[in-house]
Amino acid sequence: MRVITLITFRSNSVIAGWEIPVSQRLSIIVVLVALVFSRHPEARLMASSAKSLKGRPNIIFFLVDDMGWQETSVPFHHEVTALNRRYRTLAMERMAREGIKFTNAYASAVCSPSRISALSGMNAARHGVTNWTLRKGVSPDDENQTVEPPRWNLNGATTVAGIDRTVRITPLPEMLRAAGYRTIHVGKAHFGAAGTPGADPLHFGFDVNIAGHAAGAPGSYWGEKNFAGADPIWDVPGLAAWHGQPINLTEVLTREAIGEVERSVSKQQPFYLYLSHYAVHAPWEEDRRFYQKYIDEGLTRPEAIRASMIESMDRSLGDLMDSLDRLGVADNTLLLFVSDNGAPHAVPLNRPLRGQKLAPYEGGIRVPMMARWPVVTQGSSISRTPVIIEDLFPTILEAAAVNWRKKTIQTVDGVSFMPVLAGQAGQEKMLPDRSLNRPLIFHFPHQYYGQGPFSAIRLGPWKLIHHHAEGKMELYNIDRDISETNDLSLKERAVTIRLARILAARLRAEKAMMPIVRKTGRPVTITPLR
Repeated sequence: MRVITLITFRSNSVIAGWEIPVSQRLSIIVVLVALVFSRHPEARLMASSAKSLKGRPNIIFFLVDDMGWQETSVPFHHEVTALNRRYRTLAMERMAREGIKFTNAYASAVCSPSRISALSGMNAARHGVTNWTLRKGVSPDDENQTVEPPRWNLNGATTVAGIDRTVRITPLPEMLRAAGYRTIHVGKAHFGAAGTPGADPLHFGFDVNIAGHAAGAPGSYWGEKNFAGADPIWDVPGLAAWHGQPINLTEVLTREAIGEVERSVSKQQPFYLYLSHYAVHAPWEEDRRFYQKYIDEGLTRPEAIRASMIESMDRSLGDLMDSLDRLGVADNTLLLFVSDNGAPHAVPLNRPLRGQKLAPYEGGIRVPMMARWPVVTQGSSISRTPVIIEDLFPTILEAAAVNWRKKTIQTVDGVSFMPVLAGQAGQEKMLPDRSLNRPLIFHFPHQYYGQGPFSAIRLGPWKLIHHHAEGKMELYNIDRDISETNDLSLKERAVTIRLARILAARLRAEKAMMPIVRKTGRPVTITPLR
């Protein structure tokens, strides 16, 4: 149990130090009134939590699809890049000024695993939804001559027993709803295959579902096309009122989300909004509000389409923040922004990162992430603490003052980064040492779209990748070589062996499903010897 020490004062002298468990700190309102005016980071965090006892903070999880680490005018690298100069994301710039920017944030290399991790707090190696889902019982894997995929959970997540090839979880929105939140899903779900309970967000504890179903992309972004494509499985559901109108899907979802926020505020009920945009995933269709200016600036049509889709997403973020201000709830709203994986192959200019979506390199798994909570976070803050998408589960529940431990049927791998949110403006924020030195695990036991199966580990400055089909290892010092150009696996043999052992032990502990070697019929094993 984490303990915070409170100090009381009388006539400028210390009377006593009280040790107050985090679960009880919300009731210490009188002490917090004094502390909130101090500049002590934990004082602001405790003040926020005290406020949440009386009216829990609203929480918005703003998830973007397929947005790369550099696809924004907000620099997440220590220098401005070509992509930073290409894009206009003024709302993201505002959020960075008013909140905290995480420069070492990670997700899975593809969408469904990241979404299940955020929903459950589990690492992908543990929950077993390690590739994207769509049709019941069907895997999207391509063939690999050396290995074949394991019997992975290709039907996604569920809350009930007996659904074949699914992972059963206690989901985040269900726990928030039990705590009194109005839970709202808007946009892409992609939690479970079509024809399974997990295809419907309402199955996971959402009170409202707008436009969420099994598919991970829209048939179209255009209202004139009714957000539909050639195959009905991709058609976005529940938006008939917008059909035939000259409007972009991203704007529609934003309007719908703001309407639900307004209803929650009118009910005086704390809300959890999961605004999960289909953007900026394919199909590549421009938002006409922003497209032409990029053409006029000399971008190619594909580049201008991508830029317009990113600015469309950014406008959504700005409109949402403006609505919070207008409704008078901005100060008591935690806003989290993150992408579900790295940039796709449609973004060839990805420097300084190597690789793209699906790859084990930084371009596939490192993502833009920010947080804003005005009563807690200091503006223009930066954290280099490595965090991963399953960390959102315990962080959101801690912010909501929900005691989730021992209440989930799944083992939670995520670590709350609430201590990082509070701190002095402009200073680097770090988690406690025990969290800094924890390994981050990435697991993709598949062959898909040219990417072979892999597992990887990031620990401190080091990153080890094991390519399962080849039995090959790569080692990089990410702090010194963010572009992963210098493989140190032979030169730094001791580090390679240590990380390989940790990775193998973690995969065994999480009962990770490993690829099967065709010649032997046995699962791949990770050994530091090559």
